[in-house]
Amino acid sequence: MITSAKNEKIKALRKLHKKKGRTETGSFLVEGSHLVEEARKSDWTILEIIAQDSVDLPKWCEELPLTFVTEQVFQQISQTKSPQGIAAVVEMKEATVDLENHLLLLDGIQDPGNLGTMIRTADAAGFGGIILGSGTVDLYNDKVVRATQGSLFHIPIKNGHLEAEIEQLKENEYTVWATSLQNAQNYGDSNKDNKVALIVGNEGAGVQQVLQEKADKIVKIPIYGEAESLNVSIAAGILMYYIKG
Repeated sequence: MITSAKNEKIKALRKLHKKKGRTETGSFLVEGSHLVEEARKSDWTILEIIAQDSVDLPKWCEELPLTFVTEQVFQQISQTKSPQGIAAVVEMKEATVDLENHLLLLDGIQDPGNLGTMIRTADAAGFGGIILGSGTVDLYNDKVVRATQGSLFHIPIKNGHLEAEIEQLKENEYTVWATSLQNAQNYGDSNKDNKVALIVGNEGAGVQQVLQEKADKIVKIPIYGEAESLNVSIAAGILMYYIKG
């Protein structure tokens, strides 16, 4: 039982709140019974369970390294307003995307909620994977992890240089779609291709021009009201379900 937030293990766990600490250890924190259970059901490796002393744990937790802490100490580890008293340290994993299925490419997505939502939606839509381009928020940011609702553990996600990735995908017979509000056709007027790599871009700037130039199609979602544009995660969801349908 750890009773002090000054304990070295607790200090090490708190370092996982920052990208630097996650990168140095190759691990990240997931918090809450649902996310911990989703990690367990996947092929990701749980390194350790951290639990508040008063919490009832599933039986399987006893099979893993298990550390108990007081409620006050758990609050030092937690990054949520109402902690559930269970967290896990999970080993990072670089995935291999499914090159026989549609893919989502993300160019400079900065909002953690948007990234997490798109991961969850791509999982729900049955996409074969996600490639994160430079400038995209860290996959293991706690807000991203929570917003995925566990889909992080169920769809392959990797980091990549999107210009090079697009070239390789074209060699693998992908049709590349990029989103833009300018010089674009309505997505509903586009034929559904066998294998689509869909690029969506930064919340403010959109998809980089250099990536648009590499795309086979530039598509947009028509706006019928007064809004200037759609939230990027909403737009990605509409397009992924159209492509998959």
